Amino acid sequence: MAGRVEGKVAFITGAARGQGRAHAVRLAQEGADIIAVDICKQVDTVPIPMSTPEDLDETIAQVKAVGRRIIAAQTDVRDYDALKAVVDDGVTQLGRLDIVIANAGLAASGAPVHEMDEVLWRDSIDVNLTGVFHTAKAAVPHLIAGGRGGSIVLTSSVGGLKAHPHVGNYVSAKHGVVGLMRTLAVELAEHGIRVNSIHPTQVNTPMLINDMTFRMFRPDLENPTADDMAPISQMMNALPVPWVEAEDIANAALFLVSDEARYITGVPLPVDAGSMLK
Repeated sequence: MAGRVEGKVAFITGAARGQGRAHAVRLAQEGADIIAVDICKQVDTVPIPMSTPEDLDETIAQVKAVGRRIIAAQTDVRDYDALKAVVDDGVTQLGRLDIVIANAGLAASGAPVHEMDEVLWRDSIDVNLTGVFHTAKAAVPHLIAGGRGGSIVLTSSVGGLKAHPHVGNYVSAKHGVVGLMRTLAVELAEHGIRVNSIHPTQVNTPMLINDMTFRMFRPDLENPTADDMAPISQMMNALPVPWVEAEDIANAALFLVSDEARYITGVPLPVDAGSMLK
């Protein structure tokens, strides 16, 4: 079925690479124009390389390659005023807003909670939870003003539904996303605006496929690779796969924002290869 979001406009955070780029391209393929933001620089407490301006340029190119318009900006979701300015400008240029995917997030680096550095805690909460709040706060007035309803998807994680040790900063933020999702779903239902969260298992993106993660999964090896990590990663899932693809998450988000899901709201949807069963 083509054109499932034809003529609509989607606002996507963390759109320079990985899941965010997959969301932007998939929705563009189905007819949406895109407002995209990404920080495109390093946060000091993040132990892996983050997105770059060149990554965002590639997202722009891929959206344009399928014939859709895109307004993109290098913006930190922790900066509400800057985020609001991008959304406002994007709606002015593209004429409307129908879909929001709050995808921006930081990789987890941590320690036991009682030993965790306060800056590490704060950065994770500020991006992974407060950044989602900022995204909703900036976008929701446009959805309400449009009078056509709309759909919001908040990116959480299987770590938003169960605990993992030594990443209490990440787990707490991702659990908080579920509470925010449910609150928004109740508050916005009268406007015909649906709100759901999506909960991936490990995803084949730069946030996972990097030397730090390889060493974390295989500390027994001097120079582990993705192939070395895969059998351990697969143990986290019920299905016999070590990770899913960004396109798998984008396809689930597309369903949630399409009319096929017109009566689905307040739902935390795992796309987890059965991880929540283990």
